[in-house]
Amino acid sequence: MNILSKDLLFAARCAERLYARKVEQDPWRLRFHLMPPVGWMNDPNGLSWYQGAYHVFFQYTPTNPEGGLKLWGHYRSKDLLDWEYLGPAIIPDCPRDCHGAYSGSAFVLEDTMHVFYTGNVKYQGNYDYIHNGRGSFVLHTESRGGVYFGEKECALDMEDYPEGYTCHIRDPKVWKDGNACYMILGARREDDRGGVLIYSSGDLKNWRLLREMTTENAFGYMWECPDLFALGGNTYLSCSPQGVEKEEYRFQNVYQSGWFRVEGDWKGECRLRDFTEWDLGFDFYAPQTFQDASGRRILIGWMGIPDADYRNPETARGWRHALTVPREITEKDGRLYQYPVKELESLRAKETRLENEKEVSVPEGVFDLEIHAPDKDFCEIHIGGELKFIYKNGMMELSFQGDSGAGRTVRRGRITELREIRVLCDTSAVEIYVNRGEAVFTTRYYPPAQNMALALRGCSGENILWNMRAIRLANKTQEGERDEII
Repeated sequence: MNILSKDLLFAARCAERLYARKVEQDPWRLRFHLMPPVGWMNDPNGLSWYQGAYHVFFQYTPTNPEGGLKLWGHYRSKDLLDWEYLGPAIIPDCPRDCHGAYSGSAFVLEDTMHVFYTGNVKYQGNYDYIHNGRGSFVLHTESRGGVYFGEKECALDMEDYPEGYTCHIRDPKVWKDGNACYMILGARREDDRGGVLIYSSGDLKNWRLLREMTTENAFGYMWECPDLFALGGNTYLSCSPQGVEKEEYRFQNVYQSGWFRVEGDWKGECRLRDFTEWDLGFDFYAPQTFQDASGRRILIGWMGIPDADYRNPETARGWRHALTVPREITEKDGRLYQYPVKELESLRAKETRLENEKEVSVPEGVFDLEIHAPDKDFCEIHIGGELKFIYKNGMMELSFQGDSGAGRTVRRGRITELREIRVLCDTSAVEIYVNRGEAVFTTRYYPPAQNMALALRGCSGENILWNMRAIRLANKTQEGERDEII
């Protein structure tokens, strides 16, 4: 640990202690979603299963709830319910990451966790920081234990990227296939076309460019947070494109997140099929997936979005943003579905059967609702008086009234048939799953009253509501390390 890392870690620890009480007393703190202890959170990073536990790293600025210098925070859990906060894991403390330890991934090989991430550097001068003036380095560090990481090595320097690309190359995701390891990076070309670069390596140290991949026609100017994985006999590319033109029922956020099905051999001749959005709501970006010990493909996304004109009130309380619940991804007929992992059902407490067109009050607005066999042509869910989800003749709409959306207004989508709906509501967050994840809407929500009114229309089938208990969060910051840096 060098003097810079000690100073940055000291500043992080001070912020966590100084603002902890104020943050913990905020009524908008979530009960079953991961949040930053204090300060700012964005992309989930390094999602992995290692040594009998789930590891969730995240982009973290503990000193400022409006963002700033990014380091990696770290949560760990054995069951996705009991979580330990282990403190800052990756600190931007070297010349190749001095302006931020940006997003990346964790790759487990035998008994070692390998982390690859983007080291961000912005050089002083008259630069546009797109075509010049920025360094985007792939850095590699290792851990035998998943908590403390060793020296950093540069896996890819700026000279290792092909010609025709801007300085915006980032977010490495690494995996193994056969005898080789592969790395995918999001990129922006000089002609303002987004795409990905794929590298291969036999030793995790020496990497060579395998291929470039993009769509036949331009689709946004930058693809962030790429993720390539196989499921159900198909290969899928997940990414977060920027610069996609808005349509009536698609691409309604500032930036998008979604997936392509890869047709053909991703190492050779292939093409990307139509892009499908992961989430149609207001607050979803930069998802990452991983495979756990049981073989499930699990996705977690950032419950936020860059450059959105939202006014989240928790910012004044010293924190901002959260992560979605873990979602299991399944595949059917070349389409991906996402649904809350089974473990969350163990948080269910009191069960209530809801009647159609009858309002009920849910204390603190923390519940899990399943609506089975809603009316085929029309269904309406009112949550807290100011958030409304409507399905009508193939069209879905999530809309806010009043100020509870904090700048959010309306999002729409289409679906051919409505079979069931599940709603997870958690004080200031709502996730709506249609047809077991065929479509999903995620949003933050700040209702005027904590005893939330809930009303259903067009839901004449079976409607079951459960009050939800909280996940358990323990701060396991090492006291010895804290004493050392102080």
